[in-house]
Amino acid sequence: MLRVSDLEAGYGKIQVLKGISLEIGSGEIVTLIGANGAGKTTLMRTLCGLLPAKGGKIEYQKTPIQGKSPAERVKRGLILVPEGRQILRRMTVYENLLMGAYAREDQGAVRAHIEEIFHRFPVLKERRLLAADVLSGGEQQMLAIGRALLSRPKLLMLDEPSLGLSPLLVREIFKIIADLHRSGITIFLVEQNALKALQIADRGYVMEVGRIIMSDHAQVLLNSRELHEAYLGGDKRT
Repeated sequence: MLRVSDLEAGYGKIQVLKGISLEIGSGEIVTLIGANGAGKTTLMRTLCGLLPAKGGKIEYQKTPIQGKSPAERVKRGLILVPEGRQILRRMTVYENLLMGAYAREDQGAVRAHIEEIFHRFPVLKERRLLAADVLSGGEQQMLAIGRALLSRPKLLMLDEPSLGLSPLLVREIFKIIADLHRSGITIFLVEQNALKALQIADRGYVMEVGRIIMSDHAQVLLNSRELHEAYLGGDKRT
């Protein structure tokens, strides 16, 4: 579904991505893990068109898209849930959800789709008329995911969805991600919580200072001593 080849990107003269290559197949959950500053968010911003590529190639559904606008990529079903949620805090929960459907042409079906989102996230229905800034961190993440679902993603990219959440809410968010995958959505998951991410993923990539340094099936990475020492809290046997 998505193929990235020798991708380079950055900010001004600062090169952040240094020849990134990866693939995501239809129906997969693929995770990208790495420390702060590795370039994970820069990669996500480049894939969705918010940051221009300086080199390399991005193919989505076998079509090069590096010259396409963010809006065009959204219309094709390439959807990002950004780091920090970036909800519209002064707008209501319902208005935030409506913003997720701005590019849709079937506006008559949007209200029914919002009801489906409310069924998936009952707390959003309870708070639908409240300003989004009164929601808890976990509820804001549910709203950000719900807003993304209104764009009808074929490939849903999630950038640090568990960031800043309590352990209980982290477990809930990962259950939601697994459920979305079971519903047929392909998922690209960027996460610092490497253990949780690899436990639900099919495959994983490890990123350091703008480069992919390791990739394999998720279970293989979970059993890697090197990865455990760097990202999973020590000896893999503990």
